[in-house]
Amino acid sequence: MPSKAEIREHLRSVRDALTLEERREKSYYITEHLIRFLKPYTTVFAYVSKEPEVESLVIINSLLGAGKTVIVPIIDTKTKTLRLSYLTSVADLEPGTFQVPEPLSAEIPADIDKIEIALLPLIGFDRSGNRIGYGAGYYDRFFDVYPDIPRIGLAYACQEVDRIPAESYDRKMDWIVTENGITICNPARPKVPRNVVL
Repeated sequence: MPSKAEIREHLRSVRDALTLEERREKSYYITEHLIRFLKPYTTVFAYVSKEPEVESLVIINSLLGAGKTVIVPIIDTKTKTLRLSYLTSVADLEPGTFQVPEPLSAEIPADIDKIEIALLPLIGFDRSGNRIGYGAGYYDRFFDVYPDIPRIGLAYACQEVDRIPAESYDRKMDWIVTENGITICNPARPKVPRNVVL
């Protein structure tokens, strides 16, 4: 079986081969699935995307427009951890670590205990919820400390593989959302809202 590093390299190339038009179209459908799914939640932790990740700014704007609370991560390279900040406007975002947009000049420390659900980026996934990220481990370390926060991985369908090797410290996704719909990876998590069509 290929190593995690080999799978990461392969899936990164598959994702990066998508054209801008393809990424925008797929991200549109992913956003449509998420808008319905997130309707019952009031406080959402959301990654802020950079190209060529699944676009997250549209869903963030939608959440803010609906009066929901959005919390975003700020990468702290010194401590190898994530700081969390409330986001009141996408206009407050500026390029940060790894060129990830972050509210560096408008940071508002967030209450982690208020998070009801989290949206995460990924390089690859399998249907059991195993995730391959960028390899730095920021999200794995964060969710090792806060394992009870339900997690949604966002990806293009082409990023799926049959099986991803998992270590004890890897944190699985509870759901994966692609342009094709929502995959339930952990039936033990809260049930999908009734208004969501899988």
